[in-house]
Order: sequence, then structure tokens, then C-alpha cells
Amino acid sequence: MQRYANPSGSSGIQGYEIGGDTIRIRFGDGSVYRYSYASAGMDNIERMKTLARKGQGLNTFINTTVREEYAERER
Repeated sequence: MQRYANPSGSSGIQGYEIGGDTIRIRFGDGSVYRYSYASAGMDNIERMKTLARKGQGLNTFINTTVREEYAERER
């Protein structure tokens, strides 16, 4: 899993892993959620990938747009 840059130091996200049609997010509490095209929509997943690579804005996007639209909580 890639470390999330988080330049402000205030994000609840620690890391991410990008797949073809998915993104896995590791939060500060250790939980890992997998979001997919099927669960959150292609446009949202592609936006999440962009924000993850940028290292900024992903936590806000998740909280305001796709909060409960995950495919699976892995841990």
C-alpha cells in the first residue's frame, strides 16, 4: 500500500492501493475499505485515484461523496 502524502497532517487516511476498477483506503484507525466502480461509480473511483496520488482532498471527498458506497470493509 502506498503512503498517503497528507501535507496538512490532518487527514484520517494513512495509505491507499489503486487497482484497475478499485481503490483500497487505509484509515488512521487501521481499518481498510475497498471502493469499486460497482459500489461507488467509475467517475468517483477515478476522482479518488487522482486525489490519492495528489495526496490531498481524499478524506474530504470520501466523507462528502462516497462515505457508505464501499464494496467491502476488509478490516
